[in-house]
Formats: sequence, C-alpha cells, structure tokens
Amino acid sequence: MVSERLGRREQPSKVSISSCGVARDTSQWLIRISLHISSQIYDYRNKNFREFPSRFSGRLQWNGSKDMQDVSITVLNVTLNDSGVYTCNITREFEFEIHRPLFTSSRLIHLTVVEEAGEDFTSVISEIMMYILLVFLTLWLLIEMVYCYRKVSKAEEAAQENATDYLAIPSENKENCAVPVEE
Repeated sequence: MVSERLGRREQPSKVSISSCGVARDTSQWLIRISLHISSQIYDYRNKNFREFPSRFSGRLQWNGSKDMQDVSITVLNVTLNDSGVYTCNITREFEFEIHRPLFTSSRLIHLTVVEEAGEDFTSVISEIMMYILLVFLTLWLLIEMVYCYRKVSKAEEAAQENATDYLAIPSENKENCAVPVEE
C-alpha cells in the first residue's frame, strides 16, 4: 500500500499507517536515503519507543495508539530535506492456544514537502459552489419577496373595493325615513 502525502515546511506532518488486530507488535520506521539504502529512524518494540540518531533527532513523535491499531509518527518542524520515501515495517505475532501466527507488512509513504501548501482542488470547487448557492438563494428570496408583496397588494385592493361597495349602496328611500308626527 503506497500513501501519497504533502507536507508544508515548518509545520508538523503526520505519516499514517493503520494495522488491525491485537497482538505483540513491532514497528520500524525507515527513510530511504538512496535507491537501495534505508536508514532506521524510529522503532517500537514491547511497548517501548526508541528514536535513532539521525537528521530527525528530537523531531519525531509517536502518534499511534497503544493497541497498535495506528502506528503513525509525526515529523515536527518539517524541512524541505524531509521529503522522501518513508517505510514502516510492521511485525505482528498473534497468540492463540494452538499456534502463534506471525504476520509482516511493509508500507511505503511518499512525503513531499513544499514551501507553501497550494489550495486543494476540492476546496476550490466547494468555495465556488458555496458562492453560486448564495447568489441563487438570494435571488430566490428576492423573487419570493416581490411575489408576496404583489399578493398582499392585490388583497388590500380587493378589501378596499369591497369596503367602498358597502359604502356606495344607497338607502332605499330617504324621503320615507321620517317618522310621522301625531297631532
């Protein structure tokens, strides 16, 4: 399994590996110096961590879990010289009543350190989509406001017309309104 990583200069960079199962484990971290030569930089054995003298001295930190599901390390204060191929050799010895199987695994991580991390393509697309959605929702809200305003205006006009209709009805006979006076 090959993992591609991009680190930023002077920032911590986590080099991640996952390994499942509970067992007696060892993990060795190496960095490839040349095509066929690797140098060990970190070791975990019997719940003890050991950092080997190298250009990483004082800058490596165990970032894995105690049960060895995660055997990651973090390189602190990354420099441009830290780019390279990191190898993690994992040995797991399971303890069963009948037998003790031994599994080994080797994982490669290509770490590339850059001056300034460029924007991720996904984040650029998300930002563009966010602005498009914002404009669309604003226009939709504006159209809804105009629609509701027109609807309320028409309702008010209809109510006023009904009110004037009631006021405009003439009385049946204004002359017969008076009560006859008895003499």
